[in-house]
Amino acid sequence: MTTYHPGLQTFHIPLREGHVTLREGMEMLMEVGNSQAEVPLIVRLMENPAFDMPPLSMFRGRVSLEQHDCIHLILGRGTTLMDEAFTIGFTMGSTKRMSTSATDLFSKVAERIYPKEYRFPSAAARVFRDAVHLATISDCQHLDAVDFRSLMDVPLVEIRRRLRIEEELLTGYYKVEAQRNPTIAACRRLLC
Repeated sequence: MTTYHPGLQTFHIPLREGHVTLREGMEMLMEVGNSQAEVPLIVRLMENPAFDMPPLSMFRGRVSLEQHDCIHLILGRGTTLMDEAFTIGFTMGSTKRMSTSATDLFSKVAERIYPKEYRFPSAAARVFRDAVHLATISDCQHLDAVDFRSLMDVPLVEIRRRLRIEEELLTGYYKVEAQRNPTIAACRRLLC
């Protein structure tokens, strides 16, 4: 069983802190984050592009753990299951190639088959599906194709601008997410 740093439940750099560079955010995240070796095989199979073979190739927008962590920061998300669901969904949706059947299958696997510590509760599964849709209608770049290494010393707000990630779209959805999930701290803090 994986040992989790307690900071994973509270880590969060909100959208309003756009002055933080990607490097600074990654350094803060690495203080509490887990290594690739700690990620269970089923999660790596579903989310990592190294396993790009049928039928797993139906899941578009799969990224490395480092890319995934960068996307958390750019989207203003923390590291709870709700945040994981949104980050994965938005990344997949940004490709504009994630089918409804692939979205549903990924959601079911994450909700029922993932190990307990990674398993999406029903509210997170809904956030995942919403995030896929939100990124699909967004004008943002395909996040799976971004070279984040070249952006490490750029403030998060500038990275969002360059990647055409609309903060207003994210903020609007985060309000909806908080209203739907008033008892979940990870959702309420999105509005801070």
